Amino acid sequence: MARRRRSRGDQVTWDVMEQINLNAAGVDIGDAEIWVCVPSDRDEMPVRCFPTFTGDLHRLADWLTGCDVDTVAMEATGVYWIALYELLETRGFDVNLINARHLKNVAAQKSDVLDCQWIQKLHTYGLLRASFRPSEEICTLRSLTRHREMLVRYRAVHIQHMQKALQLMNVKLTNVLSDITGVTGMAILRAIVAGEHNPLVLAQFRQGGCKKSEQEIAKSLEGNFRREHLFALKQALELYDVYDQQIQACDAELQALYDQFDPPDTDIEPPEPSQRKRRKNQANFDLTTALYQMCGVDLTQIDGIDALTAQVILTEIGWDMSPWPTAKHFASWLRLSPCNDISGGKVLRRRTKKTANRANTALRVAAQSLARSNSALGAFYRRIRARHGPAKAVVATAHKLARIIYAMLKYRRPYVDPGARYYEERYQERVIRNLERKAARFGLVLTPAVAEVS
Repeated sequence: MARRRRSRGDQVTWDVMEQINLNAAGVDIGDAEIWVCVPSDRDEMPVRCFPTFTGDLHRLADWLTGCDVDTVAMEATGVYWIALYELLETRGFDVNLINARHLKNVAAQKSDVLDCQWIQKLHTYGLLRASFRPSEEICTLRSLTRHREMLVRYRAVHIQHMQKALQLMNVKLTNVLSDITGVTGMAILRAIVAGEHNPLVLAQFRQGGCKKSEQEIAKSLEGNFRREHLFALKQALELYDVYDQQIQACDAELQALYDQFDPPDTDIEPPEPSQRKRRKNQANFDLTTALYQMCGVDLTQIDGIDALTAQVILTEIGWDMSPWPTAKHFASWLRLSPCNDISGGKVLRRRTKKTANRANTALRVAAQSLARSNSALGAFYRRIRARHGPAKAVVATAHKLARIIYAMLKYRRPYVDPGARYYEERYQERVIRNLERKAARFGLVLTPAVAEVS
């Protein structure tokens, strides 16, 4: 492939010595102390250390105000930065949260004093770019959504504890039930903990939708009900119930926050309430309608994205797309665009950067679920997988999902799936046009094959 020459329009003129933020401060944050640096002409001691207690944070903000500082840059260190960030933001400072990878100093002895001075110097010359942080209401929803995901993970651990206790008693309930936390499984487990160990009696808790017969279930329930294993099963079941109650309480709090949003001013029809049975780990309220009320579009119209996936995406990015000028900027921020390492005019590596972005993970999971989808996105995934393998197909499909979400949120447009057949026809038309273009270069003309008449 011919290498594109760098044009004059691609060249950038840098004037890094121009001081852009004259009233800038740099902050190095730790668990026990915070080091702050202001311009050297603002105070006799331009570098100071403050403890991390709330009163000391207010004293830090007062000192910055006295030094006529209006913009602050700080490194994202664990969760230690959140309290100071929120306090300075309420005091009217322009707070910039900086990625630690953008703050690497030259090889030198590292200390907190040097770090805060280095941050202040870079911020003064405008060499730091603030990380994206959504609005306060979105941050509240994001915190609760992440907390709910943690509760679901903790509850899943106790399901494993119940399965282990059953295996130790040689009760093969997992061999006849696909999910022991279903209606049939939970009824049997509660009866076992209550003292009922007769397999025939326990098998009568079978629900009508269960695929296995009562005889098969009764056979699997014959085991050695030892005291220590029953005690472990009882505690695992109680802990499962506790976390289930906490998840329901978290859903109630989320619903209360969603109800505070005003109905959207849009022509898009609201989604109809789902008549399907609620699946495991799904919200205990109409989450699809709540998300529509918040952002004005229904992201669940996109194939592969359910209500929980849409909630993760919206609570991570919000619905305001103004921080990203184009869909390409949005996909790049999500780390779904290739990062090319170029040296000497040659591309050394093409890969996407690693990231812990939860929206990135949600889009990748949604893309992977499209493997057998009879939709345009499913056809796109299968075509890329056939050419480049499943790993690249997941990234490419997640990138397409990100562009669709960007267009829906920015322009308030609904998504309509054209179908797999429509996509295949359009793809075939593009291939034929490319073949005709290549044939024309050699003075040839493509002629469709005529079926032989027998």
